[in-house]
Amino acid sequence: MTLALSTAIEPWTAARLRRLAPTALHAAPVDDRGVGSSGLGPSDFDLDPELARELAPRHQRPAAVLVPIIDREQPTLLFTVRTDSLPSHAGQISFPGGKIDQSDTGPLDTALREAEEEIGLARALVEPLGYLDTYRTGTGYAIQPVVALVAPGHALAINPSEVADVFEVPFAFLMEAANHQRHARTWQGRQRHFYAMPYGERFIWGATAGIIRNLHQRLHAP
Repeated sequence: MTLALSTAIEPWTAARLRRLAPTALHAAPVDDRGVGSSGLGPSDFDLDPELARELAPRHQRPAAVLVPIIDREQPTLLFTVRTDSLPSHAGQISFPGGKIDQSDTGPLDTALREAEEEIGLARALVEPLGYLDTYRTGTGYAIQPVVALVAPGHALAINPSEVADVFEVPFAFLMEAANHQRHARTWQGRQRHFYAMPYGERFIWGATAGIIRNLHQRLHAP
C-alpha cells in the first residue's frame, strides 16, 4: 500500500513559537553590523544597500521595542499607531518601545517599561522568547526588538499622548512571504525602497515591516 505524503503546514501556535525560539532567536542582544547587503545588519537600507554609506546616520541612538505576539488560538501581533504630535515617526504604525534610558537594565527592561507606559501592558502578562537582530533606521535609531508572547484577555490603558490606536493582525498573515510587498517613495531627494504589509486599512511599513521581515526570516531559517 502506498501512503500519501501529508502536505499540511503546521499552524502558528504558542507551542510552535516556544519550540523555535531557542534556535531562531538570540538569547541576548547582538551587534550585527557588517552583515547583510547594506553592511548595517537589518536596516531601512535593506532594499537600497548602495545608499547606506551615503544616507545612513553615523550615530545610532539605542532603542528597544516589544514585538508582542498575543497567545490566542490563532496568534496575532499587536501594533500601536503613534500620535501625530510625536517628534519622530509621528502617525506611523509601530511596536511599543522607545529609547533606552540610563535607568533601564537593558533592552528587555526598556521594551517592558515602554509597553507599560504606552498601552498599560502589565509585565506579568509578557513571556519573552528572545531577540531579533538589531534594526537600524534611517532616522538614527539602533532598535533591539524583543519577541514575546502575551497572555490574551488583557485590558489595555492607552496613553493618548503617545498612542492614537492599537490593533492586531493575524500572525499567520504576517509570516506569509507573499504578503511582504515592496514599495518606493522619495526621501531626502532620493528614491527609497521599503517593505510594506498592508492589512485592510492598515499600512504597515518602514522599520516595523523591516522588523517583521527579520522575524519571518529567522523563524523560517533551515
